[in-house]
Amino acid sequence: MSDNLPPNEPVQPASGEPVNPVSPVTPEVSAVPAAPVSPAAPEAPAYRAEPVAPQAQQAPQAPAYGAGGYAAPAAVPGKTLGIVGLVLAFLVSFVGLILSIIAVIQSKKAGAKNIPGIIGIVIGALGTIGWILGIIALVGAMSLGLNVYEACIGDPTASVEVMGQLVPCSSVEIDQY
Repeated sequence: MSDNLPPNEPVQPASGEPVNPVSPVTPEVSAVPAAPVSPAAPEAPAYRAEPVAPQAQQAPQAPAYGAGGYAAPAAVPGKTLGIVGLVLAFLVSFVGLILSIIAVIQSKKAGAKNIPGIIGIVIGALGTIGWILGIIALVGAMSLGLNVYEACIGDPTASVEVMGQLVPCSSVEIDQY
């Protein structure tokens, strides 16, 4: 009968009588009045223990990577774009300049600083100015060369003034294609 009990029910004796958690107190007869006797504390009912499966001994494991410590910092809007703009400022100055400006604007709207974006703006601006000056110098040199070519093609014995100096056309190599 006790085998059919749920696991957390008190175990009943085999005789079928309920277990009385309070033991009966019998008064003693004496000539002197006895002090009042407090009833004994009730005993906890006996519960049937559930079987516990034996567990294999395992070595303690280290905590998982990233389980503790600090949380990841919040992503700064425009930070990645600022880094891309910085890298492109070295390769393609104008594109890097544009991307860096966009990145700094996004970061300012979020109230964050974007140092790579600012550096990308500076390098992109300097690179863009360098490219513009280089293109101007190249166009000027091509224009000067074209003027010398036109002057010397008609008369190879003539002289041409180049940047304030007189240059004979015989020293200028003109390839005719």
